[in-house]
Amino acid sequence: MSTSETGWRRVWRAARVPGAVLILLVVVAVLASLGDEQFPGGRMEPGSVDPQGGRALVQTMQEDRDVHVVRSADDAEQALDAAGDESVLAVFLDHRLEPGEVRSLAELEADTLLVRPTLQTLDAFAPGVDMSGRTESDETLDGECGLPAVEAAGPADVAGEVYEAAPGQAATECYAAAAGSAVVQVEHGSGTTTVVGTDHFMTNTELADEGNAALAMNLMDAEDVVWLRPDAHVPEDSATLTELLPESLLWSAVPLVGALLLLALWHGRRLGALVPEALPVVVRAAETTEGRAGLYQSRKARDRAAAALRAGFLDRVSSKLGLRPDDPPETVVSALAARLGEDPARVRALLYPDHPDPYAGDDEALNRLAEELDERSRRLR
Repeated sequence: MSTSETGWRRVWRAARVPGAVLILLVVVAVLASLGDEQFPGGRMEPGSVDPQGGRALVQTMQEDRDVHVVRSADDAEQALDAAGDESVLAVFLDHRLEPGEVRSLAELEADTLLVRPTLQTLDAFAPGVDMSGRTESDETLDGECGLPAVEAAGPADVAGEVYEAAPGQAATECYAAAAGSAVVQVEHGSGTTTVVGTDHFMTNTELADEGNAALAMNLMDAEDVVWLRPDAHVPEDSATLTELLPESLLWSAVPLVGALLLLALWHGRRLGALVPEALPVVVRAAETTEGRAGLYQSRKARDRAAAALRAGFLDRVSSKLGLRPDDPPETVVSALAARLGEDPARVRALLYPDHPDPYAGDDEALNRLAEELDERSRRLR
């Protein structure tokens, strides 16, 4: 047997398994693309058949009312103008809306259902109502209150964020929990605003449980339902990575890739069989963080925990706002308030509170601080 034949056999033995895997992946991809109908995906997507989709609810409502699915605030305004007097605006994923879009929708004073709204949307549509905490996600709440839509539905899986209205404010609060109510309805100009702290009970998998379907249908009881699920904003005139790179650099990558492939083949044919070896110790990546949190909890050092939360938040957002580590609080508050469209006084109270710190009074307040910081981090992405 010649040396050339021996070399080809060695290459064949090294390449046959990766080649077979590649062919199998191509076949699976082709078969998966041959489906008769393609359904969109995403949480509370009206056409999604995923467990977290809203297709079941939309199809059920379409039996006795018109459901208009819109993807932007402008389309929602046009749909409400075209709809009759009996209409309701259901808003999902409102964190994708710009502050100006939220204000424009609020000025319509239409009957509105806000599903797990951000603090910005809550202030615009239901001034005086504030998020007061959370409940366990698997908890079923009783809906005893004066709201007919809730009384007809009965118990439902509406555990999630809970809310409280300001003292003296005319509001109907339903599905009471320890920290607040899961459903709150207030008057908003000539219309009403209903706030729900979760969309869990509206999803495809949960709609048939308890009084979930009845509650969802009753909260959107109108001849026309405008279902607003905004698309994520895409920056205009944005260049791709390949457009930013010079053409000469792109061509230089060709021999580099070829050299890497040759190097991989050269080293790959010299490797033997893999030998499994158990690790002597298994250490979780989050052990340090959990250990420090345990020390804070055992010493009831909520002030240190709150300071750590704020420091971590500022460290994450400083680069996005063009801030330096030594910038004074006034500069940080001004930049963050301008970017979020919030009142600077509220931002200062959140990041640089007076003493004693209102967020370090108990564990519930500390959890609320973490949630508010996380919410603003998501809006800055």
